[in-house]
Amino acid sequence: MNTLLPTAAVGSLPKPSWLAEPEKLWSPWALDADALVEGKQDALRAAVHEQRRRGIDIISDGEQTRQHFVTTFIEHLRGVDFENRETVRIRDRYDASVPTVVGAVERVKPVFVQDAAFLRQQTDQPIKWALPGPMTMIDTLADRYYNSREKLAWEFAGILNQEAKELEAAGVDIIQFDEPAFNVFFDEVRDWGMAALERAVEGLRAETAVHICYGYGIKANTDWKATLGPEWRQYEESFPLLQQSSIDIVSLESHNSRIPIEVIELIRGKKVMLGAVDVASHDIERPEEVAHTLRRALEFVDADKLIASSNCGMAPLPRDVALAKLSALSAGAALLRQELTGALV
Repeated sequence: MNTLLPTAAVGSLPKPSWLAEPEKLWSPWALDADALVEGKQDALRAAVHEQRRRGIDIISDGEQTRQHFVTTFIEHLRGVDFENRETVRIRDRYDASVPTVVGAVERVKPVFVQDAAFLRQQTDQPIKWALPGPMTMIDTLADRYYNSREKLAWEFAGILNQEAKELEAAGVDIIQFDEPAFNVFFDEVRDWGMAALERAVEGLRAETAVHICYGYGIKANTDWKATLGPEWRQYEESFPLLQQSSIDIVSLESHNSRIPIEVIELIRGKKVMLGAVDVASHDIERPEEVAHTLRRALEFVDADKLIASSNCGMAPLPRDVALAKLSALSAGAALLRQELTGALV
C-alpha cells in the first residue's frame, strides 16, 4: 500500500458481549448453530467498521470468528483429539489444558478461508489474516503420536502452507504467522523452527509477516516479563535469522516494554510492524506517545517500511479501551506522518 506509516491491529480485538464473555481468553461462545454463524459474521462486520472508523489502514478480522489464535485452527485438523486433553506447560510459562495428537495430522478442508473471503467482501482496503506458526502450534498441544516436536512442526508447516495459499486466493494481502514460541525456544528456532516457518510461507505471493510477541496482557505473561530484567533481548536470537529469511514483515512489541529499540537494526531491510500501543494496560496512549515510540524506530528502519500496530492481541481488554487504543494508534501515526511529510494529514 502507498500510505506512509500505515496502521494495523496486530492480533485480536475484544468480541461483543453477545458473542462471548468479555475480557476473557478462550471464552466459550454465547450462541450456537446458525445463530453462532450469523453472530460471528456480525461481529466481524463490526470489527471492520470500527477499524475503518478509527483510521486503521490494514484491516483484519480481529479474530472474531475464533476462540483462540492457535486451538481454533487445530480443532479443524484430523488426528487431534479434543476430548482427550492433557495439561501442559505453555511456552515454559503457564499450565493449560490442551488437545492431544493421537494420529497423523491432516487438513481435510479449509479452516479460515470462508471467513477470509467474507472479510474481503467488507472492505476494499488491504486485509491481513493471522495463522499460528508451526512452533507455537506444537507448544499448544500434547503429542502422543509423533513423539518429535520437529517432525510435528514440519507436518503443521505443510498444512499451514496449504491454508495460506487458499487465503491468498481468497484475496488476503498479508498473511501473518504468530510465533510467540520464538521468544522462548531459541535452540529449536535455530535448529528447525525458522526452516519450518519458511516451509509455511513457501510459494506465497501475498506479503508475509511473523509476529513474535511477549504475549497478551494476562497475569502469566506480565509475571514472566517481570523476571526478564532491565532489558529484554530475546529478539536478538531470532532477528538475525529472520533478516536472512523470505519473510517480508517482522512484528515486535515496543511501547511500555524494556526491549532495546536498537534490536530493529538486526532486521534492517525488512518491513517492521512496531507495537506502539500497550495491551497490558487500560491506559489510553496519547497520540504524542504513539508518535514518540514510532519516531524512535526510524533510526533503524526507513519510514516507508514502518507499520504502526499494537503490541499484541487485545481480546482480554474492555472493548471500549481496545477501540480507543486503535484511535490513539492512528492519531499518533498521523502526527508522525505529518512531521515527516510537512503536509496536512
